[in-house]
Amino acid sequence: MPKNLKDYILISAKGLAMGAADVVPGVSGGTIAFISGIYEELISTIHKLDFGFFKTWKKKGFLYSWQYYNLSFLLALFVGIGISILSLSKLIKWLLHNEPLLLWAFFFGLVLASIIYIGKQISDWKPKIWIAIVGSTLLSYFITTAEPLASPDSNLYLLFCGFIAIIAMILPGISGAFILLLLGAYESFIGILNNLRDGLINLDMVLLKEAILKILFIAAGAILGLKLFSRVLNWMFTNHKNTTLGLLTGFMIGSLNKLWPWKEVLSWRINSEGLKVPFLEQSILPQHYDGDPRIMIVLLFVVIGFLLILGLERIAAQKAN
Repeated sequence: MPKNLKDYILISAKGLAMGAADVVPGVSGGTIAFISGIYEELISTIHKLDFGFFKTWKKKGFLYSWQYYNLSFLLALFVGIGISILSLSKLIKWLLHNEPLLLWAFFFGLVLASIIYIGKQISDWKPKIWIAIVGSTLLSYFITTAEPLASPDSNLYLLFCGFIAIIAMILPGISGAFILLLLGAYESFIGILNNLRDGLINLDMVLLKEAILKILFIAAGAILGLKLFSRVLNWMFTNHKNTTLGLLTGFMIGSLNKLWPWKEVLSWRINSEGLKVPFLEQSILPQHYDGDPRIMIVLLFVVIGFLLILGLERIAAQKAN
């Protein structure tokens, strides 16, 4: 059925909600898309879009090609997502620098609830499922403790992160921000978004050019990953759903080490802004934290994050029924 202006405004509003979810590790933009009733249209539109767009354009004109591939829907949705991400990136950066304990506690609660949600979807607990969970937990934990292969500000590393993070668009329950966080590029990506916004507002062409270049590297990696892995991952879910869910569950369990609020810095690095930021950290007990551990308020934010995910999933379940 043809859409009118009101429909596209509503789609952009749903994009705002998806963008807010995509900025926060542990919250899946796909969940928001499902709750708001646009998930199937989004998946089918992305699946349909390919280089055939240009052939159709050549044969039947740009307007026909635009309508055939439902690009007005994608444009309205991604405008909302983009506005939301750029708006929230400033807040996230402020929290990372001023309230890291509370921010990581909130993220910890989000992912903890996501583990339970994904684990509950496993319908047959065979030994291979437990092997998948244990194996992916150990692998994920190792990734959180290993020294990054490159600086998170490196363009090639950002391309690699985009390549891996696209999995979040295909697999349910995993957010792109979570993947970036696990790879150590989350703070860098937030910084890139802030530079893009500041460049646009202040008409700073140097800042704008640098931010756009880095985003293009991330986007190139994402497109490449989508083309290479979409069929493989869909096949895994279709033919080995429980094993795939087991891998996801373990992957997220191991990542909790990355989100643990109380950290000790082992080494530092200089970021793209010339600031000294943590490079390697290790999780420690609250009593060993260098500063006020704020245990009660941290636990409160863990609970808030936990309940937020459970609430979203309950709404999604009601929508499905």
